[in-house]
Amino acid sequence: MSQLQGKAALVTGGARGIGFGIAEALAAAGAKVAIIDIDIEAAEAAATKLSSTGAEAIALAADVSDESDVPRAFAEVATRLQGLHIAVNNAGTLGLGTITELTGQEWDRVLNLNLRSVFLCCKAEIELMRPQKWGRVINTASIAGKIGFPGMAHYCASKFAVIGLTNSVAKEVAREGITVNAVCPGLVGTGMWRGKNGVAERWRRADETEEESWRRHQDTLLPQGEAQTPEDIGQMVVYLAGAPHVTGQALAVDGGFSL
Repeated sequence: MSQLQGKAALVTGGARGIGFGIAEALAAAGAKVAIIDIDIEAAEAAATKLSSTGAEAIALAADVSDESDVPRAFAEVATRLQGLHIAVNNAGTLGLGTITELTGQEWDRVLNLNLRSVFLCCKAEIELMRPQKWGRVINTASIAGKIGFPGMAHYCASKFAVIGLTNSVAKEVAREGITVNAVCPGLVGTGMWRGKNGVAERWRRADETEEESWRRHQDTLLPQGEAQTPEDIGQMVVYLAGAPHVTGQALAVDGGFSL
């Protein structure tokens, strides 16, 4: 029998990138998976892809920074999947800009999605998990929640705060059969690092292409010299979902970046 057979899981921001890698890993471990994303078409396509492998998967649209939308969506997940056992709060956004470039509006945009949403999701998830005295809450933080980077003050602030939130909530529910952990991806070649608005483009040298910048950052920042994948992050999430005595941790999957 698969490790998480029959467990009901949700993944916010699960339609693509790291979120979909997590959803795939949970489904492969036997979980029923709800993909929650603000882009319902992308969520439905992702759920269809999982279903084609024999997994039970559903898609829901939700704005995870909306205080009324979160409990509504999560209650629907619990109804349709007969409970909620594993919750991965992965939805987030990147922000780039020096401290003098940042506006209050940009600060609020990043903190709203990267931190407020995790608070709202944790609150709703724990209310659903408490009666069954079993649950796994896993928040996507970042290596930028352990190490500050220039030009990313608001992003780093949001991810450092997610780690603090994770640790605090873990202590609140430690005697209730619920664990709360964070996973901290390093360099993953998805939208935050790659593309015209990604970090590799922002930090490329004048004589570099975006691809050359991406390769240089892997080589200089990672002891292993190789970027991580959504599948790598998914493997850590599956481990945490099955680990009853690991809680309050922020575990890096970063190729040694944080050594």
